[in-house]
Amino acid sequence: MKQTIVVATNNAHKLEEIRAIAGTAYNILGLADIGCTVDIPETSDTLAGNAIQKATYVKEHFGYDCVADDTGLMVDALGGEPGVYSARYAGPGHDSAANMALLLERMAGKTDRRAHFSTIIALTEGDGVRLFEGRVDGTITSAPRGTDGFGYDPVFMPDEAAPLTFAEMNAADKNAISHRGRATRALMEYLSNASDR
Repeated sequence: MKQTIVVATNNAHKLEEIRAIAGTAYNILGLADIGCTVDIPETSDTLAGNAIQKATYVKEHFGYDCVADDTGLMVDALGGEPGVYSARYAGPGHDSAANMALLLERMAGKTDRRAHFSTIIALTEGDGVRLFEGRVDGTITSAPRGTDGFGYDPVFMPDEAAPLTFAEMNAADKNAISHRGRATRALMEYLSNASDR
């Protein structure tokens, strides 16, 4: 019988990525699958804090051990922006095109284009919480390129795949090096080892 993992998101792209990385060993459910229709608050000023907040909300209100992540794009020349506000950089609407446009506007004329993506995954287990992290370094392009992926993928060029942006890569190649891929694999390794014990 497959182990069920509840992921605290309604983002179809994110669920698709996590299912692809997790493989067939797990039954991955999103918030809609467990009847959670609320927009879970993310009020922390850290990625870890937001991930913990979402995972514990599901545990407390629905009774499921839960996986929740928060991801941020940190741009060196902008002092780490957009960081924890990545999804709502241009406003509360989670508008990826507007977020990218604002980022490129603020990067205009900057020669230092170094940046990194970071994902923190929180797993509730009984009364405790475990954290897993993934990171990928790269640069911000001067204009969007590519049609795959989501979020800031068209303007982020990972060092390991240059000159391609994430949005110019196929899903398998992106997942192999992405921040979410690395954090999810660390989570899956932990769960696999835990089930062997």
